[in-house]
Amino acid sequence: MKNEFEEIDALIKEALTEEEAKFYDNLDEQNLFEMLGGLLQGKNKWFILLLNVVMVTVFGVLVYSVVQFFDTELTNELIKWSLAIVLCSLVVSILKIFIWMQMDKNSIKREIKRIELQISTLSSKLTK
Repeated sequence: MKNEFEEIDALIKEALTEEEAKFYDNLDEQNLFEMLGGLLQGKNKWFILLLNVVMVTVFGVLVYSVVQFFDTELTNELIKWSLAIVLCSLVVSILKIFIWMQMDKNSIKREIKRIELQISTLSSKLTK
C-alpha cells in the first residue's frame, strides 16, 4: 500500500512545476510534535496559548487538590476536595480534547490541500 502512495507521489511531483513541488512537499504528513507546533501558527495561536496556560493552571489546582484530599480527615473536606479533583480533571480533559481536535482539523485541511493539488495537476494534464 505504501509503495502505491510513493508511486503516486512521484508521478505528481513529475507533473508539477518547481514551486508547486515545494508546496506539495510542505503538505507531507507531520509527526506529533510538528502538529503541536502547527497549532501555534496562524490566526488562533493566541487562543491555543491561552488554553495551554489555563490547562497548566487547572492542572496545578488539581495537584494541590489531591494533596489536600490526602491531608485532611474531615468528611466534608474530603467531599469538597474530591469535587475539586473531579472538576479539574474534567476541565483538563475537555481542553486536551479540544486541542487534539484542532490538530486533527489541521491534518484534514492539509490532506484536502493535497487532493486539490492533485486534482489541479490532473486537470492540467487533461487539457494538454
